[in-house]
Amino acid sequence: MKKSVFLGALTVAGIAAGGASAGTLDDVVARGTLNCGVTTGLVGFAAPDANGVWDGFDVGICRAVAAAVLGDSQAVEFIPTTGKTRFTALASGEIDMLARNTTWTFSRDVDLKFEFVGVNYYDGQGFMVPAELGVTSAKDLDGATVCIQTGTTTELNLADFFRANGISYEPVPIETNAEAQQQYLAGACDVYTTDASGLAATRATFEDPGAHVVLPEIISKEPLGPLVRHGDNEWGDVVRWTLNALISAEELGVTSANIGEMSMEAGNNPEINRLLGTEGNLGEMLGLSADWAKNAIAAGGNYGELFEGNIGENTPVGLSRGLNAQWTDGGLLYTPPFR
Repeated sequence: MKKSVFLGALTVAGIAAGGASAGTLDDVVARGTLNCGVTTGLVGFAAPDANGVWDGFDVGICRAVAAAVLGDSQAVEFIPTTGKTRFTALASGEIDMLARNTTWTFSRDVDLKFEFVGVNYYDGQGFMVPAELGVTSAKDLDGATVCIQTGTTTELNLADFFRANGISYEPVPIETNAEAQQQYLAGACDVYTTDASGLAATRATFEDPGAHVVLPEIISKEPLGPLVRHGDNEWGDVVRWTLNALISAEELGVTSANIGEMSMEAGNNPEINRLLGTEGNLGEMLGLSADWAKNAIAAGGNYGELFEGNIGENTPVGLSRGLNAQWTDGGLLYTPPFR
């Protein structure tokens, strides 16, 4: 899933400086389509179905932005990117935003000249092994062969973990999650390491998921979120507050099922009224219509609906909310006020 920090920061920063114009919002409106960078395929997060229609948790963010800006959640061109190509695609202007399980780090924010607009999944790096190996801890992996996506923070975290624990490993470099899955199942590596959510999504596609174990260690912080280019604050605001709208809607009890009724006329909750555009002028401040947030939420539901429908406990991916619960439920999801 992943996180290129070896890309040649100077090169990417140079592209970003030339490619970022202060007019992405205008470009998207004029084009009538949002170009959204996603992964090459990760079940639950972003993957095309048999008809080529993209779906997933990250895809839902792209569709919400398209709905907010264009009033049409289907007006999205999904651009598959790898760990190595994603940042160049964003910096060059090939894509308008990136929603690809990408970790917010200092160097990506500062040196590569990108703007992370928030976190849509709080994650951490883990390890998956065949149950038949009998391994119960990552500290027992001395000498193991490890499938690892190249050019990623995962690669750096792996080296740090093994060094800190005085153990060794042999890397088996791979480019995409699909390649990692193939190599791992073929026995080319003993271990696959990536974000824990990615391990769960990958294991869900196995013929016998129970034959594989995700070890208990989480060895890093991986705040995953959408990002845009530096220097285009207006567009950054649009993507940031669209994500915030999905999160806030869940906290306020606004769902895809009741949003039509709740937006018909102003109710007793002023923040809901401002969010849905029945009161105030938040849409105008963003350069969007009054119902921008209503359209974003209606596209695929609020944050909780997107989570539960794509990666939640009742899906094959089977993730619990954990850190990704609302702050009112002991999680980390907390948005600034809509006022």
